[in-house]
Order: sequence, then C-alpha cells, then structure tokens
Amino acid sequence: MTSEGPAPIDTKDLGDAGHQTVPWHGLETEQVLERLDVSPKSGLDDEEAARRLEEHGPNLLMPDEPRTNFDILLSQFKSPLIYILLVAAVVTILIDEYTDAAVIAAVLVLNAIIGFIQERRADRSVHALMELASPKSTVVRGGREREVDAIDLVPGDVVLLTSGSRVPADLRLVETITLKIDESLLTGESEPTDKSTRPVAEDALAADRTSMAHMGSSVTSGRGRGVVAATATDTELGAIAESIRQEEQPPTPLQQRMHRFANIIALVILATTVIAFFLGVALGEPIDEMFLTAVALAVAVIPEGLPVAFTVAMALGVRRMAQRNALIRALPAVETLGSTDTIGSDKTGTLTTNRMTALRAWTGVDTYAIEVDGRDVLEGEDLPSAADLATADGDDPLSRTLRTGVISNESDLQIDDDGEVEHHGDPTETALLEAALRVGIDPHELRERARLLANVPFESDLRYSYVVADEDGPVLRLKGAPERVLDLCTTVATDDGTAELDRQAALDAAEAMARRGLRVLAMAERRLDLDVEEVDREEPPAPEELTLTGMIGMQDPPRPGVRESIENVRHAGMRVVMITGDHAVTARAIARDLRLIDDDDAPVLTGAEMERIDDEELRRRVPEVDVYARVAPDHKLRVVKALQYLGDVVAVTGDGVNDAPALKAADIGVAMGQEGTDVAREASDMVLTDDNFISIANAVEEGRVVFDNVRKVTFFLLSTGAAAIVAILYSIAAGIPLPYVPAALLWLNVVTNGLQDVALAFEPGEPDVLDRPPRRRAEGIVTWLLWERTILLGTTMAIGSLWTFLWAIDKGLTEGEQRGVALTTLVVAMAVHVYNARSERRSIIVTNVRGNLFLLISTIVALTIHVLASYWGPTQTILQIEPVTGGGWQRIAVVAVAVAVVSEIHKALRSRR
Repeated sequence: MTSEGPAPIDTKDLGDAGHQTVPWHGLETEQVLERLDVSPKSGLDDEEAARRLEEHGPNLLMPDEPRTNFDILLSQFKSPLIYILLVAAVVTILIDEYTDAAVIAAVLVLNAIIGFIQERRADRSVHALMELASPKSTVVRGGREREVDAIDLVPGDVVLLTSGSRVPADLRLVETITLKIDESLLTGESEPTDKSTRPVAEDALAADRTSMAHMGSSVTSGRGRGVVAATATDTELGAIAESIRQEEQPPTPLQQRMHRFANIIALVILATTVIAFFLGVALGEPIDEMFLTAVALAVAVIPEGLPVAFTVAMALGVRRMAQRNALIRALPAVETLGSTDTIGSDKTGTLTTNRMTALRAWTGVDTYAIEVDGRDVLEGEDLPSAADLATADGDDPLSRTLRTGVISNESDLQIDDDGEVEHHGDPTETALLEAALRVGIDPHELRERARLLANVPFESDLRYSYVVADEDGPVLRLKGAPERVLDLCTTVATDDGTAELDRQAALDAAEAMARRGLRVLAMAERRLDLDVEEVDREEPPAPEELTLTGMIGMQDPPRPGVRESIENVRHAGMRVVMITGDHAVTARAIARDLRLIDDDDAPVLTGAEMERIDDEELRRRVPEVDVYARVAPDHKLRVVKALQYLGDVVAVTGDGVNDAPALKAADIGVAMGQEGTDVAREASDMVLTDDNFISIANAVEEGRVVFDNVRKVTFFLLSTGAAAIVAILYSIAAGIPLPYVPAALLWLNVVTNGLQDVALAFEPGEPDVLDRPPRRRAEGIVTWLLWERTILLGTTMAIGSLWTFLWAIDKGLTEGEQRGVALTTLVVAMAVHVYNARSERRSIIVTNVRGNLFLLISTIVALTIHVLASYWGPTQTILQIEPVTGGGWQRIAVVAVAVAVVSEIHKALRSRR
C-alpha cells in the first residue's frame, strides 16, 4: 500500500462473461495480495470499497423471474392441437356457425383452466421448497471487523470464515486453521475439502482448488481468512448461472410427438376437405354450397375433445406422481421419464444417503461389519458384527478403537423427540459417533467420563488430531490418515495385550478398505506416565510410541432400496449411469455396490480425461461408460449432449448448482427437493420431494401409464373422426343426404365421447407397463398398428351408421329420425369401442370392467344424455335428430357387436404376427 491510497485493480484481471481469467488458485499468497492491492490485516477502506462497488457492481446473481399467472395461462395455448381448434373457431364464426364456435371456445377454455390449475399448483409447490435469504458476511475494512451484506462485497475485500458460515464470493485463502469446506453443491463431492493457502496447478479443476473457497459453499469446521477474487457473474457459480441461461431447454418427447401428430391431423383434415369439395363439384353440386359443406366437414372431423383429454391425462399423472414424491413442474414433462433411454444420476444424496457412515472396523485381530439397521451395507463378505463384541469399557482392540473415535471428537449428535439423530459438526467425526451409537455405546456418557485435558485439532500438514483425556489417568488418543498414524506407532493392540506392529499388514488392510470406496481413519492410543495435573493444555505431550488399536472405514453408502430400483429401471429397458464430482475410486466402489458395473475393469471416465478428448470421441465412448467421476458442470453437460446426439432420451438427476446446466439441457431434469439448491430446482422439470432414486423408478412407471392413456384416448377419438370422414365422403359420392350435421359431430366429439375419453385418462397401468423397452424418439403418439385399427374400426362404424341411415331412408322415416338413428349408431358404437381402446394388445374379455369404474359410469351417463337429448326440443333442433324407433335399436345392437368382434379379430391376428 502506498501513501496515496490503494491503486485501482485492473478490471481485466477479474475476467468477463461470468468467468475469471486470472488463475488465483495458482498464485502465491503475496502475488494475490499485490494484484488485488490489499492488506489481509487492514482490508480495504470504505472509500476504496465504494469505488470498487461502483466499478464491479453488486455481488448478486440475478435469478430468473418466476412465471407469472399470465405466463402459465398463455402456455396452455402453445400446442399444435390448440392452434387447429383456434383456426376452427375463427372459421365457424366466419360462416355464422355460432353454436359450433361456442362449443369449440368452451373446449379451449376448459383445457386452459385444467392446465393452468395444475401447473400453478406445481409452481407453488416448488417455490415453497425455496428459502430466500439476504446473507451477511464478516469482513475487515479499515482495520476493523464488521458485518456487511454479501451483496456489497467487492474484489479485494478480506472475508473471515468460521464454522457454519456460507462463502459469499470466490475467495483466495490467505490464512487457514483446520479449515474444511463443504463444496458438494458445486462439485458433487460428498466429503468436505481440507483447505490451505498453498497454490495449486493452474489447470486444476474447481474441485481440486484447495487454495480457493467458492461462492455458495459452506464451512463445516475450522476458520480462515480469504480475499475476494471474484464476485457475482465472475465467480464459478456465476459461470454456471451463465451456462444455464445460454442452454436452451429442449421440447419434451411428448411435445415433439404432439407436434408431429397435429401435422398429420391437419393434413388429413385438409385432404378430406379438398376431396369432399372436388367430389361434390364433380357430381354437379353448386361450388358455394360445396365450399360451406367442406368447411363444415373440416370443423366436424377435428377431434375437439382431444386437448382436454390430453390435459386431464397429464394432470392425473402429475397428481399420481406427487403422491409418490415427484413434483412435475410442466404438464408435457409428465410422460418423459416413461420415454427415457438413459438416466444420468448424481451420486451424492440421490444414489447415496449424503451422510458419511462407518461401515467397517479393522483391528489386529479381525475385520468387523458395523451394521446399519441390522444389516451389512457392504455385501459380499461374511464378517462378524461389531455390535456383538464392542462395549464402552471393553479392553478388546475394537472397543478401544471406537472409544478413541468418540473421545477424540469435536462434533456432536442429538436425538430429537421422534428418535431421529441430528448431526452437528464434521461429517467424518459424526460418523464415528454414530458408529459407536449403532454398536450400543453411548457417546455422551463416554465423553462425560473422560474429561479432556488437552486437544490438538487436525492440521492438513500433520494429517492427524489427538486429545489427552482423564481416564483414571491421562490417555492420549489419536486419529488420522493410516500411513501417518502408523509412523507414530510401534505396537498393535491384540486380545492378549500388544504385539509388534506389522506396518505392511496394516497398510494392506487400509488399502483393501480403500478399494471398496471407504475413507479410512486409523486410531491409536497411549497411556501417559504422568499425573493429570502434569498435562500442559497449551503444550500437550507429543504423540510417539503409540499402540495402533484399529482402523475405521466409512463412506456415503447407497440408499436402501436404490439397488432394487436400478434393477427395475433396467428391466424396463433403461440404462442408468452415474455422473459425479467425487473421486474415481469412490465412484467405482459405489457403482459396484449398486451393480451399475460388474467388476473393477469396467471403464470409469474422469473429468481430466474428458478435457483431453473432443466431442466426437466422447460420443464414441459414452455407450460403453457407466460411471463418470470427478466431473465439472461442463463435463456433465457434454455427456448429456453426447447421449442425445446418439438419439437417447436423457433424464438427469442432481441437487447442486453444478448440476443445473445439465438439468436444463436434459430431456427431463430431476432436482432434489430436500437437499437440492434453488438453482437446480429452477432448472428442472421434476422435483423429488424425498431426494430418493426410488421415486424416479416410480415416476418411470407413472410416465408410461400417462403416455399409454394419451395413446388410448387419441385412438378412441380418431376412430370417431375416421367414421365421420368415411360416412360423409360416401354420402357425397353416392349422392345421398349427409347423415350428420356439423353440430351433431361436435356433440359426439365433445359431449358423449368427451365424457368417455376423459374417463379413459383414469385408466390404471397395464400389467406389462414396465416390461416394455422405452419408446423410440421417432415413435408417434399413434403407432402404425393403431392407425391400421383406427381405419378398420372407423370404416366398420361408418358402414354400420350408413346401414342404419339407409334403412331409415328406405323405411320412409323423417329426416330427423334418419339422422337420429345414424348418430345414435355412432354413439353406441363408440360406447363399445371405448372398451376396445382400454388395451392395445389385450382382449376386451380380459380387461376388468370394474378396473375403471369412472369409465363405466361415464359410458352409462353418455348414453343416457344422448337418449334424453333425442327427446328434448332444443337439442333436437341443434342436432337435427329425433328418437330412434324399435327397429333402429335392433340394428344398432348388431353394429355394436360388430365393432367389438372386428377389434377382437384384429388384435388376435396382429398378436400372432
């Protein structure tokens, strides 16, 4: 610092476009302070801080504006099918068919209301999970410590970090005392990172920058002092936020299918209209009359009930998923999981519990399983249970090892009124306390009996910590990295006392646990030849000539039930890959436990390796790789895009800020509701309220049920349109009167069929819903098989309707009676056909009628309403119908039976083929 005041820092040093250009992590502390022109003791003065705030702006990542009610309402009209209905509404108004226009408008309004209510509810549920806060930070300014709003931090500010505080900006650390920071939200790594002031390689990934504290991470233990190197969009978090904004969210597979389907419908309507027009003109009908007839036909054959049925089917799926802990944020995303080929799952908190847990104990006598809820989480080994041997006062090596883990511990466990264990402090230390609790040792009681005389906390240079406690005399208890602890030991504890330490045997045991993805801590002790009063708290005895009592192996273990859920998902034809920021050894071990991979030879692709290959090489390798480790956000995004390039429908799960770009780019992003970040939830399409992979497997099933029901509803309504098209074109060609007026077909589509198609959306899942492979991305809403059946059944119903219509003409019945019997034939035929539509493959005989009581009731109600309408004057006038006579009902019954028989024959023949 010069007497003239701090020199302005060079803005170029702090980067642009959301990413810093200076590798602060690679610079020596003195270089950092010089370039930022600040003293770590006095910090910036208020005048300089104000100037830099003016230059660099507030330390704020602007969040995306939440969707307004108007935005949600408007989105209900952004569908190709809705566009067709809007055009139809305009046309009907232009040709003075106001009744038809009113019916179409009612359909549009009803569809918008249902969709709006469901999406608004989902949005509110997601935002209820989010907590908005205005964090404070402790800084040094003008030589004094003070608390300021994090938004006012500027490059060069000196920030103080203490246990529990959140890092408010990207800091270059200049002082650390046993500082550990949880960066899992940024890196995906479950363990807190030991921090120091030593520079690291300039090309180090964010997860390996131990000299930096990144915005959004939190301090788990220790304390430190750092200089703000970057704020707002120049931070690592800012770079991720910019990546999210630049990433376009792809349309869901259902939206793509609906778009293609709407194009097909539009072409069919156009072709039908043109054929009807020119056919009529060719047969001598007046051009103006045929134009109006063709337009009326176009309006009539549009499946007006389809948008409402689609929306209801999706809304029901959303509701069922919510009951199974999955919140869908936008209706079209509801079926995407059912179409998914590959699920790219985060490890920490999704596949695993997100809690360090002690699972193994090794002593010079044996290796033991530390069971969780009475079972060994790490399968494949037949080991004795630690709970059968360990006691609080035991003199065996296992009890002594667990005792050291409890007494040399600065963390705490609390048991609430519901019996749930709350963890306070470093995850590794709380894992040791919980291990003791699980084998029957009360940590609180043990600590009360062992009064602490001295405490030497963990230092990254020492790689161990120890205490001296009064246990009927001073006892030194030490824990740390195995190779470091072994350097301090000369003997090993046995059941008979002590024996000479076999260092290599101990290292081999530690290595064996590490290969299983366990973090290993060694425990040692020594009873000091001192009186309690002789122990100096400030200068405790040095650890030497210790006795190794044992080692504890711990990891963030797989969640219960996840392995079975992965098997279920695979059985459904999907692939699950792990994409994590954790180390390759840990990722491989967890993947092996979950049976994502079969052996140690399975390839694991790391972020560092991905840096060295281009996108083409990555596309070649992704089909063979099931585990990606030590990946940064851009690596995860590249994996997603490589899979999509190969044609996969990709789902991605994640809870951290680092996951957000991939969540947004995926076909469906699945965020965690409990432990996830607001950024991840905002970028997602679905939020898991229980953070459990099992809920994803459940959502796959529900997604497939939703799509099946959408397909059934579509097939059902298309059959009506096919029947109308065939009947009307035949009538024009044969020169006979039209059997239905446009209003009658609207009645059929919206009222009678409308009740049944909505009820069809309530159809439960078929037994084989999870036995089929995922649908191909190119597969349409209606398969070729169903198009074939649509034409066949539509033609059958048209022939039946024309047969009764011509019979009525031959009998000399009135025009109202003629049209009445033709329309009623279609109404009854569709009441039978709705049961054909309940399954694409199974016979109508084996589908349980009571399996969907709503459908049964709606069918009865639809038939009753139609019969009553044929007797009521106003509807008689609008539909131009009269009641059916006795002879007509007999013929209608024959047509109804024919519709069922033709469908059954087609199912049987196609099943054989």
